[in-house]
Amino acid sequence: MAKRSVLGLYTEEDSAADALDNLRDAGFDEGEYEILTGTPYPEGTFGEAEPQHKLYRWPLIGAACGFTIALLITAGTELAYPLITGGKPILSIPAMAIIMYEGSMLGAIIFTVIGIIFESRLPRLFMGAYSEKITEGHIGVTVTTEENRTDVAEEALKQAGIDGEIIRGWQ
Repeated sequence: MAKRSVLGLYTEEDSAADALDNLRDAGFDEGEYEILTGTPYPEGTFGEAEPQHKLYRWPLIGAACGFTIALLITAGTELAYPLITGGKPILSIPAMAIIMYEGSMLGAIIFTVIGIIFESRLPRLFMGAYSEKITEGHIGVTVTTEENRTDVAEEALKQAGIDGEIIRGWQ
């Protein structure tokens, strides 16, 4: 089934919180609805779950990949073109350490940028319902669910005492 989006606009915080309670009571999961607002509210103001961020994993994975690639490049180069000078070892650890450090930092930076893009949910393939009134101070509660459940979502949004209007994302 196709996913559809429904947006309810509210002027009061309590009405938006009531709408989230009604959606939970109607059987919607935490991932099916979200709050849209142009005003920064503290986490949990509307009773929504605190988001789980996993951005810290990306730099660690990137640093490990960068370190491994730098190790392979430096060791491979020194072994492919051995320059024996004065009986010193072919693999020079101090010289390799600098390149491995730089590789680790480069990998961490690249993977951090990639992680930010993914954690920000970009690119957003399905753009749901939206209204410019959100930037004017209204609070939007958007529900993205299966097509056959949009009527239940609209009813739950209306029960909270909708101040604005209901906007459907497919119209």
